[in-house]
Amino acid sequence: MEAQTCPHGPDRLWSPAETADYLGVPLATLYRWRSVGSPSPEGIRLGRHLRFDPDKVRAWAASRSDSSRAA
Repeated sequence: MEAQTCPHGPDRLWSPAETADYLGVPLATLYRWRSVGSPSPEGIRLGRHLRFDPDKVRAWAASRSDSSRAA
């Protein structure tokens, strides 16, 4: 399976909509997680824009899997 390539380059940050789409959750859920302090992927503020590092989002999602919590 090939790694997904980004049309803007591999180092491009994701928007909140792209992050929510990757996680398979509604955009409102991603914003709610952040506003109430629930565990959520770490965001980066660039002025008034919120962006996400794809590698950190993937790592966060992997850390949330049921198998990683069953210890």
